Amino acid sequence: MSRNRIFFAALALLLLLAVPPFLKSYGIYLFTTWLIFVIATMGLNLTVGYAGQKSLGHAAFFGIGAYTVAIMMKAGFSFWLGLPAAMLGCFVMGLGLGFPALRVQTIYLAFATLGFNTAVWLVMRNEEWLTGGTFGINNIARPSLLGFSLDAALPYYYFVLAISAVVAGFLWRVLRSPWGKAFTALRDNPIRAESLGVDVQRYTLLAFAMGAACAGVAGALFACLVQFIEPAPFTVGASIMMYLMVVVGGPGYFLGPLVGAAVGVLLPEWLRFAQAWYLFVFGSAVVLLMLWLPDGLLSIPDRIKVRRLSKLASAERAAVKP
Repeated sequence: MSRNRIFFAALALLLLLAVPPFLKSYGIYLFTTWLIFVIATMGLNLTVGYAGQKSLGHAAFFGIGAYTVAIMMKAGFSFWLGLPAAMLGCFVMGLGLGFPALRVQTIYLAFATLGFNTAVWLVMRNEEWLTGGTFGINNIARPSLLGFSLDAALPYYYFVLAISAVVAGFLWRVLRSPWGKAFTALRDNPIRAESLGVDVQRYTLLAFAMGAACAGVAGALFACLVQFIEPAPFTVGASIMMYLMVVVGGPGYFLGPLVGAAVGVLLPEWLRFAQAWYLFVFGSAVVLLMLWLPDGLLSIPDRIKVRRLSKLASAERAAVKP
């Protein structure tokens, strides 16, 4: 990570610590929601941006994490048992979803993951004995930590921020390890990666499983934030929005989910002044962004650097000519 991005990350963390106490409850709720989607899209960025796999089923794992915690807490178990259960369950299911990626790629893999999301959503909607169906599960309690209640909006926000930092730190270590190098080799050229000794099957499955585990953690936090869950937030449309967050922020950029989730969660709220037109304005802005910046917002510094180097190279060539 460059010095500029380290500075940006440190500044963002400082703002996230200092600003929320001055916000109203709804503002804190929005920031908490944003952080939860940052966690989810960090996992999707690992699968899509670093490992190069096309996944449109991320909201299914998000929902599985939410329902796992909700069902376990309703059965009398602690959140601190439900959270690792959600993470582990999504990790195992991510391994299962990774198997189609060993046989199909690109658009075919996207359709396979889309089908998985649809199947999971149908289970959430129709299996009322387990999920409550369209009536959902309500009165989901927020956890306590070391005897301190996290029921209020601000303490829960800081709790989610701490979890976000832990997940980000873990993924940072992974991406700086040989695993991270294997993921990027798999994305850039799978055939060449295999010829260099990268176990394509192993790392493809790991990319899906680790991305799914992050979504499971995010889903568990989301269930306790809203304290009521039903199938609507976990549709294919939600998966497409998460994919869009990764693409807008910059796939393969570590801080991309921070920016992409802000565009997906916070920007629509800021556009509420447009009332009935805000969806049109939001959609138009995203289309223009994809046309002009297909590598995402965080590619802007790299583009500026490339242009500057190109101009310097052109000037040097012009100076050398007789």
